[in-house]
Amino acid sequence: MEIDPLEIVESTKPEKARLSWLNPAVAITVALLATFMGICKVKDDNIVQGMQQAQADKIDHWAFYQARNVREEIAKATLAQLKIQAISATPVQMPLYQEQVKIYEALAKEQALKKEELKSQAEADQKTYDALNFRDDQFDLSDACIAIAISLLAVASLTQLPWLFALALLPSAFGVIMGAAGLGGLSLHPQALIQLLS
Repeated sequence: MEIDPLEIVESTKPEKARLSWLNPAVAITVALLATFMGICKVKDDNIVQGMQQAQADKIDHWAFYQARNVREEIAKATLAQLKIQAISATPVQMPLYQEQVKIYEALAKEQALKKEELKSQAEADQKTYDALNFRDDQFDLSDACIAIAISLLAVASLTQLPWLFALALLPSAFGVIMGAAGLGGLSLHPQALIQLLS
């Protein structure tokens, strides 16, 4: 019994024809995911710049807060010294001491008020940073899921396994959902997964 090579080729043709959709589907899916990933990357980079600015502002405000705190403490110490010295002052010196006491009381009060303003600004900077970090986490998850999906799609194209293409659609969908949440400012944030990856 002889084997006809044409029969073997013809018997495999229906299988190849059945999977002819796989490579174009993979190519289109990869192109769409890469485009979406690029759009998300632009927004994520802008968010990271905002996070860096908020962090720098917070550090500046806390540093200036400390400077105001030092000024307030120096004013209070000087005020205490003036009050103690005023006890033994002569009647001629007393108005000078009282004038200086008023100046340093006003200075200490002014520094305390300005210090509280700086504290409020630094806390607002932290809130801004946290809000931006929330969205940055969404884009990070989107990037990771889409990268996994693209890898699975490449293997699906290479092996011609349609079930692998279907499997790749799961991280694709999750990546698109997280990216859309980041773009739209939605509150979708899988905390447990983000903590696991942090």
